[in-house]
Amino acid sequence: MTQLFGLIGLLSIAIMMFVLGMLSQRLGRVTRAAPYYYGFFLSAIFVLIGVGARLVYPVDSDDPAWVLLVNGTPALGITIGLVVAWHYWSWLLAERG
Repeated sequence: MTQLFGLIGLLSIAIMMFVLGMLSQRLGRVTRAAPYYYGFFLSAIFVLIGVGARLVYPVDSDDPAWVLLVNGTPALGITIGLVVAWHYWSWLLAERG
């Protein structure tokens, strides 16, 4: 049951990154910003790689390469998404009344 929730959680993060990419793409067209939104799509791909790896072999393994694939790729994807979101949407925090 815990593995199912883990898969659903990672899948929802991938969907969120895709939606943020689509919103950022629309915002970028209006503001003529650089296309940093591709980072959100790359982030979603990394998270989906982790989801796929968990589906292929959901049992825990001690192999370091497997641990990096299952846990490292989603972590890398989330980190990329965080950096892109901070860079692309930081103007919201800079605005003052």
